[in-house]
Amino acid sequence: MGRKVHPIGFRIAVTRGWDSLWFADSKRFTALLEEDVKIRQFLKTLLKDALIDRVEIDRTRQELKLLIHSAKPGIIIGRGGTGIEDLSKKVKNKFFPGKRVKLSINVQEVKNASLSAHVVGLQVATDIEKRMPFRRVMKGTIERVMKAGALGVKVSISGRLNGSEIARREMIANGKIPLHTLRADIDYASVTARTIWGAIGIKIWINRGEVFDKDKKV
Repeated sequence: MGRKVHPIGFRIAVTRGWDSLWFADSKRFTALLEEDVKIRQFLKTLLKDALIDRVEIDRTRQELKLLIHSAKPGIIIGRGGTGIEDLSKKVKNKFFPGKRVKLSINVQEVKNASLSAHVVGLQVATDIEKRMPFRRVMKGTIERVMKAGALGVKVSISGRLNGSEIARREMIANGKIPLHTLRADIDYASVTARTIWGAIGIKIWINRGEVFDKDKKV
């Protein structure tokens, strides 16, 4: 069971909140959910260098709010906030052409990037794409995350590693990663590295400690 349950989805409404905050009837729900997925994919592709952790989407009848959690917010904001204006125009032209939509975009800095699974995964993917030895990348990643204060970390890489003919999976772990303890704050991410030999799948689990009622993330 532990290998088949998504660590974040397993803890939603217990120790974690939702990344999308809105309500819709059955007729509009599918379209809005698909739009959320496409907006996130668009932002993560467009702002790859900003190391985005996650994108929170809050919808009301009058407004669409995007909160981007990034390890490098300066890249998104730009000089004098011009980056936010340009990003807002691109999102409107891409998803709401010819529609009047009140869109607000805010950026929040990730306090400790080494404890964000998605940011760490993006850094691993960048190193793999630069043809660095995957074992060195994995060991360096684990050392960096543990130094940042994590209780445990697991890194899994699969594909044609170092250009080998047969794809395989390599995994390195340190510390403890409880899979079924709901109060454990496990951050998880799955990232893909694009190399000349094909796609390399990267999975990161980070144990950031235990969350109790007073520490719950809404």
